[in-house]
Amino acid sequence: MKMNAIHWPDGYLPGLTDNFVSNEVIVAGLTAADIWPLLATPAHWPTYYANAANVRFHDGRGPVLAAGDHFYFETFGFPVEARCTEYSAPTAGAPGRVAWHGWAGEEGAANRLDVHHAWLVEDLDAGRVRILTQETQNGAPAKALQAAKPNPMINGHQDWLDGLVGAARALPPR
Repeated sequence: MKMNAIHWPDGYLPGLTDNFVSNEVIVAGLTAADIWPLLATPAHWPTYYANAANVRFHDGRGPVLAAGDHFYFETFGFPVEARCTEYSAPTAGAPGRVAWHGWAGEEGAANRLDVHHAWLVEDLDAGRVRILTQETQNGAPAKALQAAKPNPMINGHQDWLDGLVGAARALPPR
């Protein structure tokens, strides 16, 4: 079975940015439909991922993400403004995709951080689901994160994946 890949916008191709992280889990007994509502509704993130806080939408949007939505959350000590750049819920034969451009700091400032954070959620054969999250980052904070050992982004995103799977398993059977 061919697995799908993240769609990368110009300026955010892995290997050509200041930092790149990739985390993935494949688990049995869950489906993309089980995972999707917990991921696509940012207000749920702090309930299963301790590194996300103070989520809010701008412009009266939400609670579920949609392409073009402007939202805010705090993570890794950064106040992040974000715009959803890709959104398609999973369907039979097609993965769910959600991605956002996030930024912290003023444009042009030395402490500016720009990221592209993307998720892919797809059903696999044998009753398995694959959850892939990848993020590319540009700016001085990204260079510092890339150099840190252990890499806080790798560890933080793994916590996000583990929390997401745990939250989905805790839901009542559908």
